[in-house]
Amino acid sequence: MAETGNLIQIAKVLKSNGTDGELVMSFLSVDPEDINPKEPVFIEFDGLPVPFFIDSLVRRGNTKALVHLTDIESGEDAEEIVGRAVYMRDDEDGEYEDGDFSFLVGWMLFDGNIPVGEIVDFIDIPGNPCIELESGAVVPLHEDLILKVDENHSHLVMDLPAGLI
Repeated sequence: MAETGNLIQIAKVLKSNGTDGELVMSFLSVDPEDINPKEPVFIEFDGLPVPFFIDSLVRRGNTKALVHLTDIESGEDAEEIVGRAVYMRDDEDGEYEDGDFSFLVGWMLFDGNIPVGEIVDFIDIPGNPCIELESGAVVPLHEDLILKVDENHSHLVMDLPAGLI
């Protein structure tokens, strides 16, 4: 099974179906019904993964499904992605797989050892979750920036890029 970064291939687009952008996909090792519709799937364009959300999925047999993706609205759009691999995030090692980080509200954010401020809100932007600080600053909650999640002291320690705050 092909892997791209922290993405893992779950399906392949076999063909378009009809004129409204519906696709026939063959799923590899994932049951189509186990896919979280709130999480995007990715299709590679020019070497970069592009996120799409599943609007509808109707199972056809053991490994196939009729799928309609957001922004694929015509047969012409669908034909553009026929033959391409479909990926999803590989979160097997992720502790917070459901993506709900609202438990961080009330915690203190640190940039290394320096206190930055209290977290007052979790903003659930698909593909780009963020936290809001009491100062009004919004910080992307990206795994590459997180150094430590200290549940005992309610501290989130990050390595923030210069000029972000």
